[in-house]
Amino acid sequence: MFCRNQTSRATVARGSAMEMEVKRGRFRLSVLEDSAQDCKVQEQIEREVRIREGACKLLAACSQRDQALEASKTLLTSNSRIMALMSQLQRMKEAQAMQKAGRRSFDGGAFDERLPCTGKVAISDIRIPLMWKDSEYFKNKGELHQCAVFCLLQVGIEIHDTDLVIVDRTLTDICFDDTVIFTDVPPGFDLRVELYSCCVEEDLCMGFSARRLSRLGSSVTRASSKKFMATLETAASCSSHSSGAGSGEGGSPGLVSPVLLPALSVQGPKYQLLAHKSLTMCHVQNSFRTHDLTISGTEDSSFWLPLYGNMCCQLVAQPLCMTQEVMSGKLRVGQSEASPEDWIDVYGVLKGADLKCYQQQDDTESLEKPMFTIPINKDTRVRATDRDPALNTKSITISNQSANETTYTLLMQTPQDTHSWMEAFWQHFYDMSQWKQCCNELMKIEEPSPRKPVAVTVKQGSLYHEMVFT
Repeated sequence: MFCRNQTSRATVARGSAMEMEVKRGRFRLSVLEDSAQDCKVQEQIEREVRIREGACKLLAACSQRDQALEASKTLLTSNSRIMALMSQLQRMKEAQAMQKAGRRSFDGGAFDERLPCTGKVAISDIRIPLMWKDSEYFKNKGELHQCAVFCLLQVGIEIHDTDLVIVDRTLTDICFDDTVIFTDVPPGFDLRVELYSCCVEEDLCMGFSARRLSRLGSSVTRASSKKFMATLETAASCSSHSSGAGSGEGGSPGLVSPVLLPALSVQGPKYQLLAHKSLTMCHVQNSFRTHDLTISGTEDSSFWLPLYGNMCCQLVAQPLCMTQEVMSGKLRVGQSEASPEDWIDVYGVLKGADLKCYQQQDDTESLEKPMFTIPINKDTRVRATDRDPALNTKSITISNQSANETTYTLLMQTPQDTHSWMEAFWQHFYDMSQWKQCCNELMKIEEPSPRKPVAVTVKQGSLYHEMVFT
């Protein structure tokens, strides 16, 4: 008896040790993934630093108004991305420090939390109405006040900008035809739309005298594009080495946030925030909607435009559970009160609001229509039944609360398959509950067309032709 109990305790101890080792391995894998994410964010910051430096040099040397406006726009966008990435890197470092200081136990609890799927979010056809005074618009009196405007769109660290639009009293609406798509977005996203404006006047756009501009332009033009990009790479490399030198004990070189960039003093056009709006999942709808804007600035500002106070746009979302296959495999399906001989073997594919049942797996790739479809929505109830003595297996019952709906029973080949399908159903229902109205139907997202090159007129051999951004 003593030997048997001793052997049992040893077996339990070995099992516990193996389980602990597995959890430690999962934890070490999580640490490696965090380091890889740190490196990726660091590389993105260095790339934006190079773009920022290039925009500064172009802004200082350009002699055309359109060039200056585009360069200043690029500079503002790059600055916004750098700040967002640095904030993200700081949050990641704080989370890692808290995890290390807390002496996290390897109980595996954090790995078992259910997380919703991500998805795509697209905003398109932004329309911002203007409200000109009668004397300005109808009577066409007064000085023709022009402003260059664009939108900055941000979800987390993903930031996009729209094309530049020149606005004066001849326009009744500011129109951005861009389609901006954000990827890998959680259901709790916050899409911030910022409208920037800059007064378009030669004395405000150009920051250097003609003599200094000519001297600077000729000196930079003589340098080849390779030398120019090498200078930017050197500046970024110095920033990276400076950051790595400051890593503390236990840290890894190159995995800390870069040194703070000095404030810019580049002369030229300056964009100011004119209005903004935050859009969340509650604003998602497969149609155009009007949203209220929060207006910044006053009428005395040079960048001021008479906004009506609204913005019209289309905001749609595509969760991954609606566009990608959630689960698939061989099933045996029978309807309620059906005899065993009436059951059929199918290949089921759980995707979106349907469980599509095909005759065989090859039919899913040949675009064949399914034999029948079982609706899966918020009214669907799925439960696992007890082991069936006759069929010697567990089954899954699918029913809907709607009247006159058929109840289906699914049989899998193994208990492991039954468990996998149940987990897939529960995860799918959780994803649908988090994305809410986005799962009622598959919303269409139009892929954005390639952006048109900026229409600027420059002389042959100018700095603009030699600028190369990667």
